[in-house]
Amino acid sequence: MNLITLQNTLPQVFADKNFIDSDVWHKDVEFEKGHFYLIEAASGTGKSSLCSYLYGYRDDYQGIICFDDANIRQLGIDQWVDIRKKSLSILFQDLRLFAELTAMENVLLKNSLTGFKKKKDIKDLFYELGIGDKMNVVVGKLSFGQQQRVALIRALCQPADFILLDEPVSHLDEVNARNMARILTEEASRQGAGIIVTSIGKHLELDYTKKMQL
Repeated sequence: MNLITLQNTLPQVFADKNFIDSDVWHKDVEFEKGHFYLIEAASGTGKSSLCSYLYGYRDDYQGIICFDDANIRQLGIDQWVDIRKKSLSILFQDLRLFAELTAMENVLLKNSLTGFKKKKDIKDLFYELGIGDKMNVVVGKLSFGQQQRVALIRALCQPADFILLDEPVSHLDEVNARNMARILTEEASRQGAGIIVTSIGKHLELDYTKKMQL
């Protein structure tokens, strides 16, 4: 996948609004592989909805979203499975980790489906993100900031043309936010991947191609 396009896209819940002041909604927007994008938004403007649309979890929108030349409304289940395994990775705002599993078990569960990372490389990521001592701790006992870092490692355990990150540093201090930005930049460079980040305030410090207001 080299290109994600939005054509006059708008959440259905906003359809009765007379005026939408946005760089994304009701516009023609392109996200190119290999480029980094920041989407800044106020709460309630559809930030997480956008991520869910792009990941195929929701389709309650008007307009058209395409991966390359394919309208995603026309994609079948098998196609979505393949896309989520090989082309599109995501870090959800609510993380969606398994609270009863350890941090490492959460990551290995994803990696067992893709075989993308060696276990040593995964351990190295835990240490680089300051949670090397939390690998065998049940996720439910970790702070939200620690869980965000676990979710990032999990998101990196697959090939990707685009990586979606919904408020990825909301609970991180500056040091860990910088480490996350560095790791993401390195991973995107290795894969030639694009990155799409959403934020309602504090955001990842990346070399963004474009910043947009939702």
